[in-house]
Amino acid sequence: MNWHEIGSIEDIPARGARCVTTPQGRIGVFRTADNEIYAMEDHCPHRGGPLSQGIVHGASVTCPLHNWVFSLETGMALGADEGSVKTMPVQVVDGRILLGFERPLMAAE
Repeated sequence: MNWHEIGSIEDIPARGARCVTTPQGRIGVFRTADNEIYAMEDHCPHRGGPLSQGIVHGASVTCPLHNWVFSLETGMALGADEGSVKTMPVQVVDGRILLGFERPLMAAE
C-alpha cells in the first residue's frame, strides 16, 4: 500500500467532509461525530451527486441530490436503494490523514 498524506483531521469538521482530487479521481474524505475518518469515491452511482457535500450521520452519508444513503464503512447503499461506491483505505497518524493507494500516484496519470 502506498500512503499519501492529504491533511490534518482538524481540516474536516465533525460530521463533515472534504473532497480530494487525485490522479485516480475525486475522493470524499469524511469525519464522523466520533472522529472516525472514511474515504470513498466522491460520486453517487445514482445521479453522480457529490457525496462530499452530503450529510454525514453515524457511519453513513446521504447524497445531496436524491437522498440515497451510503455506508461509509462499506460503500454499500442502505435501505431500499441498490448500488455501491468504492471505498479507500485511510488512516490517521499523529492527527494527519493518509489515503492508501495500491500503486504509487504519478503526476502524469
